[in-house]
Amino acid sequence: MEHIGLSDKDSVEAVENVHLTKLVDGEETSMQEFEIEPGAAVPKHDHPHEQIGYLYEGELTFLSDEGTVTLSAGDSFVIPGGEPHGVENRGDTVVRGIDVFSPARTDPDWAE
Repeated sequence: MEHIGLSDKDSVEAVENVHLTKLVDGEETSMQEFEIEPGAAVPKHDHPHEQIGYLYEGELTFLSDEGTVTLSAGDSFVIPGGEPHGVENRGDTVVRGIDVFSPARTDPDWAE
């Protein structure tokens, strides 16, 4: 088993007021933590990785070609690989959560 402490990781501002911290990569999955400030948004994009996640703080609106859905702390989500999606923090508090990608997203564009 490999142990990686949060203090060993650096956060990156991937989009204005959207902070991502790459936590760990396995052979088949990778995990990141996200923090999205009030009013911040991640533009619609897609990637080949299936993305599952969990919100543990705040409320986040997901945008897709099929419409919008707002999730609250305690909610989980699944985004199939290749599906265009974006998010907006329309609330007054920071949104925090975890994303898991499969296959592992070892070199995301935002990490550059």
